[in-house]
Amino acid sequence: MTTTHGSAKWQGGIKDGKGAISTKSGALSDYPYGFASRFEGKPGSNPEELIGAAHAACFTMALSLILGEAKLTAEHTETKADVTLEKVADGFAITAVHLTLSAKIPGADNATFQELAGKAKAGCPVSKLLNTKITLDASLQG
Repeated sequence: MTTTHGSAKWQGGIKDGKGAISTKSGALSDYPYGFASRFEGKPGSNPEELIGAAHAACFTMALSLILGEAKLTAEHTETKADVTLEKVADGFAITAVHLTLSAKIPGADNATFQELAGKAKAGCPVSKLLNTKITLDASLQG
């Protein structure tokens, strides 16, 4: 269907080096990232937050599609994806993603909402890409 790209540059060692991330769209253009922003909470980006943003966006779009198939339209949805990076025996790994969804969907009951949100979690392309535990807390606003 479509192919797009992101890119990264790096110079220096792992702790003293610095990198820059760019996207085809220009949403990010030579945006800084590095060891300090990934592991020490310093300003800049990191791969895990980018994966979180991508997963939240993908899941939310998938939910919109699934809602439409059920003849429902969301007035508002908001998703946060917490991505956990942990030390494992052979280095580091993303060990979990936790999606937190808040939605206002006129005409939806909670049981239907939970079922459709679960389908979106399982079916979005980023969920399918990630080889990790993915959990979801979905709340329907009145």
